[in-house]
Amino acid sequence: MKPRLAAISGRAKGATFDIGEEAVVIGRDTSASVCIAEASVSRRHSQIERKGNDFVISDLDSLNGTFVNDVPVKTRRLQNGDRIRIGESQFLFLLREGDEDTTSSPVTFDDQSVLSSSTIQLRFDDALYLMARDLTALLKVSTTINAIHGLEELQKRLLELLFEVVPAQHGAILLSDENEAEFDALFGLDRFRGSDEPITVSRTIAQQVMREKAALLAGNPASDPALASESVMDVRPGSVLCVPLMMFDRALGVLYLDTKEVDPQINKDHLQLVTAIAGIAAVAIQNARHIEWLERENRRLLEDFNIEHNMVGESAAMRQVYQLISKVAPTDSTVLISGESGTGKELAARAIHQNSKRTSKPFMAVNCAALAESLLESELFGHEKGAFTGALTQKKGRLELTDGGSLFLDEVGEISPALQVKLLRVLQEREFERVGGTRTIKVDIRLVAATNQDLEQAIEQGRFRQDLYYRLNVVSIEMPPLRERREDIPLLASYFVEKYSARCNRRVLGISPEARARLSAYDWPGNVRELENTIERAVVLGTTDQILPEDLPEALLETVAAESPQSAKYHDAVAQTKKQIILEAMLQAEGNYTEAARILEIHPNYLHRLIRNLNLRDQLKR
Repeated sequence: MKPRLAAISGRAKGATFDIGEEAVVIGRDTSASVCIAEASVSRRHSQIERKGNDFVISDLDSLNGTFVNDVPVKTRRLQNGDRIRIGESQFLFLLREGDEDTTSSPVTFDDQSVLSSSTIQLRFDDALYLMARDLTALLKVSTTINAIHGLEELQKRLLELLFEVVPAQHGAILLSDENEAEFDALFGLDRFRGSDEPITVSRTIAQQVMREKAALLAGNPASDPALASESVMDVRPGSVLCVPLMMFDRALGVLYLDTKEVDPQINKDHLQLVTAIAGIAAVAIQNARHIEWLERENRRLLEDFNIEHNMVGESAAMRQVYQLISKVAPTDSTVLISGESGTGKELAARAIHQNSKRTSKPFMAVNCAALAESLLESELFGHEKGAFTGALTQKKGRLELTDGGSLFLDEVGEISPALQVKLLRVLQEREFERVGGTRTIKVDIRLVAATNQDLEQAIEQGRFRQDLYYRLNVVSIEMPPLRERREDIPLLASYFVEKYSARCNRRVLGISPEARARLSAYDWPGNVRELENTIERAVVLGTTDQILPEDLPEALLETVAAESPQSAKYHDAVAQTKKQIILEAMLQAEGNYTEAARILEIHPNYLHRLIRNLNLRDQLKR
């Protein structure tokens, strides 16, 4: 099967598009290789091109983004079964099959013509009345192959059954793609040597049978000078039989049998019987192929089930994070995740758990900064009945409930020194006692901790135990702030637009170039969390089918988008006016921020933010 796109939803549903050596452009433009006439699709939205043995999809700076398995991508290597979403249309990317280990013999084609007056042709309809002639053989074939669901096993058993009724030495099943143009799945078998012997078949015969949908028998082709192609003379077949596998009016492929023996030869009776068997086998083969497709689709959907918890980003910094997670996840090592607030530390912790051998066990998250010391101790370790006022019943802690799974301690730097000692024991011995209890409880957990503090500085200040730090910092992962991976901002923004437009039941097709430029120019002190809140606000408050600059918070509009020549003239003019007013107020106040804020009738903190966002500090120093 050639690499192709199969449309499974949208206006192109049911269509397939072959992918060759030339790049395939997808977009609204009528000149695109795959034209999608939807308002949400850009004129040149994305493209798929071959790079070596791989196929890569690239987003061509579209307004609404390109999604692979519901994750927005800029550039991504495609794998068989990947689901591509562009606008309201979805496609399945299907690769050439046949790389897996198989019990089939290698099958090669001979392209020489082998047809002459010695051939016999029989159409499928003409063979139907013969099906009752050998009812025993047909019944055996039917009951056997219809009980098999695996395609490879079905093909092997079918050829073995054919060897029982036809004196053939070699057999092959050639299955075609949906366009009936090429054979994309080949399975061969030798009667005596099984799958160890290569099988050579005539491409000319196979393609003619597919094209004419008629069975063909070529008797003793080696004796006829017109049939003496190089491969036929090497094998010296006594006869060749090829029958189409018909499913209604469509040929799924062909059954190909040959022998080099002159006696017994494959004769017309065998041709009629195999034609009848092919009518039965075609349904079983089609069902087996459909079942295998459903199983692959089911596996893909299961892999995508928790896609919302996956991280979004293709920058070099995020690729390094993914690489670290892939290495550490299969182990039981303790992991310390550091990074600013809102960078996705909990998402990284969940990714570690989901890719570990503990994925079927619980994942518990505790925010250490959100609870007082006494409550945090009870939350982690649990308590016995009567351990303190209000402890009316026994309570199991998160450590005990997470047994066998992963415990995520967010903001671990906020834990009190007394609780740090108890946590150190858990890390060393994997045991603890409930608050007010005396019985030692052993647990099997993996600990993942996160902090936005500099723990080494906290150790120097005496706020954090050094031995606990070393126990936590077995493997460290640093989540990069959003300002250090600006190339991921459009991907994240598209992802959140998709998420909140569905959640708010409001149709938003994408983000305008001007608004996208403002998003990319902003420093995002709140990181991904701030970006998510900004997009949610824009979706809720916006009035058009696109996110416009006026839908964004004022802080973003005050930022000078130096890298975006397409910035809206209106907002540039507003920014320039603000800069001039602030500079005049600071000049009048002789550089005193408080006095300048009084003149402008704004809070001094807001004045400081305006000066920072408008890049005025250097001008004020002059």
